[in-house]
Amino acid sequence: MTKRKLELLALLICFTVFASACKKKVAAVPLPPPLPAAKESAPPPPKPEILSFTASPAAIERGQSSSLRWSVRNVTSVTIEPSMGSVQPGGTRQVFPNSNTTYTLVAKGPGGTAEDTALVRVTIPAPTAAVAPRKSLGDLLGEQTQDAYFDYDMSNLRPDARTALQHDATALRDIFKSFQSAKVAVEGHCDERGSAEYNLALGDRRAKEARDYLVEFGVPAVQLTTISYGKERPQCTEHNEECWQKNRRAHLSASAN
Repeated sequence: MTKRKLELLALLICFTVFASACKKKVAAVPLPPPLPAAKESAPPPPKPEILSFTASPAAIERGQSSSLRWSVRNVTSVTIEPSMGSVQPGGTRQVFPNSNTTYTLVAKGPGGTAEDTALVRVTIPAPTAAVAPRKSLGDLLGEQTQDAYFDYDMSNLRPDARTALQHDATALRDIFKSFQSAKVAVEGHCDERGSAEYNLALGDRRAKEARDYLVEFGVPAVQLTTISYGKERPQCTEHNEECWQKNRRAHLSASAN
């Protein structure tokens, strides 16, 4: 073998040994760990929703009622103020406010708070005039008619008696508009002098004179009756002319017939 070949063989051996040593020293490089998978975020809770909140009717008179109606969802609590407090998510409630009132609904849930209002307007009715009770026939006669007075032992009508009866005729025509089927008694009265029988007859003549004069002035005769009390029902009990004059009279009263 030539010298040249020997040198080449020695060089090849050295290269082979060197390459084998280098291969042993090279360590495997580990791969990086995989990245963790991204987590998906949870959706936010739904917000409370007021579907409706109304007052019907929205305007009332004091003493009347209005109906509150409401409907909500996505809530954990619902309140209505004033006065009502906690309520269900949906319902109806009658309210009786005395003045204009704004009702406030507050709905709360995991997603927040929602609020709405409903107004009820209240008016105060005008006071109604008190209706006076209807007066009786006797009350009207006592208020609106006058007695006709007579001279002693007489049954003819004096001028002042005619004036009083003319006034009574006008009053009776008005009264009979309200009491169309009523009857009025024309009473004849006397003072205490004379017998009971005589005064009954005198009182009867006085009553008939007064009745006939009323009929002349338009009072329906069918609605007038006569009765004599003589001296049985004196208006005054003193024994003098002033008192006797008060008892000599024709007087109008509600008839029992």
